Formats: sequence, structure tokens, C-alpha cells
Amino acid sequence: MDGTVLVADDDRTIRTVLTQALTRAGCKVHATSSLMTLMRWIEEGKGDLVISDVIMPDGNGLDALPRIGKMRPGLPVIVISAQNTIMTAIQAAEAEAYDYLPKPFDLPDLMKRSARALEQKRRAPKAAPVVVREEGDDLPLVGRTPAMQALYRLVARVMNTELPVLVTGESGTGKSLIARAIHDFSDRRTLPFVVAQAVDLTGVDGPATLLSRARGGSLVFDEVADYDADAQARIVRMLDMMGDKAPRIMATSQSDLGARMESGQFRQDLFYRLSGVTLHVPSLRERVDDIPLLAEHFLARGERDFGSVRRLSNEARDLVRAFSWPGNVRQLENTLRRLMVTSSEAEITRAEVEAALGSQPLPEPMRGGAVESEKLTASVARHLKRYFDLHGGQLPPPGVYQRVLREVELPLIEIALDATAGNQAKCADLLGINRNTLRKKITDLDIRVTRRRKLM
Repeated sequence: MDGTVLVADDDRTIRTVLTQALTRAGCKVHATSSLMTLMRWIEEGKGDLVISDVIMPDGNGLDALPRIGKMRPGLPVIVISAQNTIMTAIQAAEAEAYDYLPKPFDLPDLMKRSARALEQKRRAPKAAPVVVREEGDDLPLVGRTPAMQALYRLVARVMNTELPVLVTGESGTGKSLIARAIHDFSDRRTLPFVVAQAVDLTGVDGPATLLSRARGGSLVFDEVADYDADAQARIVRMLDMMGDKAPRIMATSQSDLGARMESGQFRQDLFYRLSGVTLHVPSLRERVDDIPLLAEHFLARGERDFGSVRRLSNEARDLVRAFSWPGNVRQLENTLRRLMVTSSEAEITRAEVEAALGSQPLPEPMRGGAVESEKLTASVARHLKRYFDLHGGQLPPPGVYQRVLREVELPLIEIALDATAGNQAKCADLLGINRNTLRKKITDLDIRVTRRRKLM
């Protein structure tokens, strides 16, 4: 890397680590804990890249982005923030930040993003205004895990495009909240937001009435996988007849629409019309580290709603984090709200949590053996049969064996690398293969390896 980087963060440890890492990479670094000092450096023409925290002792890093853009058009700014909500990611995108990373962040990842920022010319600023949410109007889309942060960044990228959006995920994960967030932060936010059910498409004027209600805003087909063939056909005809001032089309589904399409339960033409961009909302099982954060969020919201202060004991918090939560975020929120009402003391005990959860079993560690093997075998067999059926009685192209092995190897190695924080030696031991073999497979499969080092 080559260039001068301006680092602004009130955490001395972060300033020190970033200064050392960037200096070793060949950059000149100026570091400060003051937003005022950062702005003076920028005004003086210093710096080829800015890495800035949001909350500073003398100001807000996000609020300063428009001023930076006016003073130094094209100067890339990477925002780092401990405010790990979708609003922060979207506000950073709206304010034309080059990139956004939550704290704690991966140092190697930040270094790679910094290198790209120094190499690429920043795109021209958009005319879209900065969107600011009211303080009390927050959404329960909270999370600092990589899966949620990736989702936030993707929402920020697609919110002002014309592409249709398909939001997938289990029941209770917050699919409708993602759709609403895309609308509320987009250029269409002053126009109607309409959530449609299959019944809204019935009758001669059903589709036309929906379009009239949406009036160029956003139209969401809720749980579209449940629509019957007639409703699906009506959506296709409606989408084909939309002209000027058409609404932004979104859909939600907890079912695999691709699998339903391949089995003949969902129209192929509708699937491709709805899946311009697919956003997957992870289940709580996929982001266990976010559960304590969500619990604190809901307890704080309950304090506002009920006027009572409640907190989880350490044992209760451990139980909440370990629970399977089949109903996902919605179940977690309802459980905590119930506990805030029924708990007589300020501290909610483990026994009270157990009583609220009832007889639902806790998740057990996966055990090796025939049962798990059979489940995986059945799943693979189903996908392979679908693959062969898609060729309409003809044989697939030669090379099926290697293609199937690649499809299995790729996620296996990626998940193992993630579980071992990118440590290839540990990953090779975990997989039971030689380290050189692992390196070759990483190269052949074009897998990106990131060694994680957490900074608070």
C-alpha cells in the first residue's frame, strides 16, 4: 500500500494498532482522537484515505461526511462504529462513505478494504439526501455478527435501485422489517408501502387496485410461496402490465422458492421476476453471538414501554443464549416482554426464563452417526435427483463427479475456515487432511481466507 491515511478514533488501542499495521504496510499515518483535528487535516489537503469512528468526543463522524465530500471530493472514508445497527450501515451508505465496518472488526479485512480504497478512485457523489431516523423509531434489526453486517451493507446498496427484492428466511427472523427498511430509507419513503396477500389479487380489479394503492411506492408480496397457481399467474400479468410510476416490487418467503420452482409448485417466470436481488435473513441459530445484544435491546425497549427496569442474571443470560429459539427474533422478543411483566424482581432469574420457555427442549450438540449421515445423504440425493431432472430426460454435461465434489468441498472448507478463524493449520487438523492439500484446495476453489483478529 502507498499513501497517507488519517485515522480518527477516541480509543487509543485502536489508533495504535491501526497506525502500526498501516505503517508496516507502507503507509504514512496521522492519528487523532479529535474530529476537529481530522477536519483541519482534511481541509489542509492531507490524507489519501480516512478511517474514522462515528462517536467522537467532539462530534459525529457520520455527520462530518457531507462536509468532507464538499472539501475533498473523491477522498474515500471508511467508517468504523460500535453502533451495530442497520441504521448505521444505511446512514453511512447514504452519506457516501467508501465503506463501513462494525466494531469489533477483522484487522486483515480492514487492511484489504483500505488497500482497495487507496487504489480506486471514489465514485461521484449522489444527490440523494442523508436519511436520519428519529431516536425512538428504531427497528429491531440489531446485530454485530458477520452475517448481519453483510445483510446491512447489501440493504444499503440495493435500497435505491429498481431491482425487485426477494427476502428469504425462517419465520420470525424479520423479513418484513428488512422490506420495510428498504422502503423507509429509499427515495420512495414518502410514497405508500403496501403489503399484499393472495386474497388481494382476487377479483377482476384485484391487481389494478393493488397498483393504485402502491402509487409508485413499494409493493410487497408477503410469503409468496404460499400463493396458489391462480394468484401467481395474476402477479405475472400485473408485473407485465406495469408502466410509468410502477412500485418497487418486493416479496418475502420462508420457503425455498428455487426448490418449489424445480418441483413445479412455483412458476418459473414469476421466480425470475421476483428474485432480482435475494436477501437472506439469518436465523438466531446462525447468529448466536447476537442473542445477548438483542436481549438487551428488547429489555431497553420494555423499559420504555412498561416503565420497569429489568435485567437478566448471568445464569439467565447463558440460558437465553443457549436456547434454540425456533421462533427466532419474534419468539425472543415476546419471551422477554412476558418476563418483564411477570418478573417481580429487577433481576430475571434462570428459573423464570425456564418457566417462560416451557417444555421446549434445549438444543443438543450434534452427534456423529448413522442418523445425521442419513439426513445428509437424503439431502444430497434429493438435490442430485433434481439436478438430473432439470435436463428433461437428457444426460447432464460430462464431468458431474467433479462438479458435485466441488459443490460439497467449497462450503465444507469455507465453514471449517470460519470455525477456526482462518487458521489453516487448525482447519487442516479439523478436516483431517494435509496442510498442503488444504492450501491447494483453497487455491483451486478460489476461497478467500481471512485471519480474524478482534478489536474492541
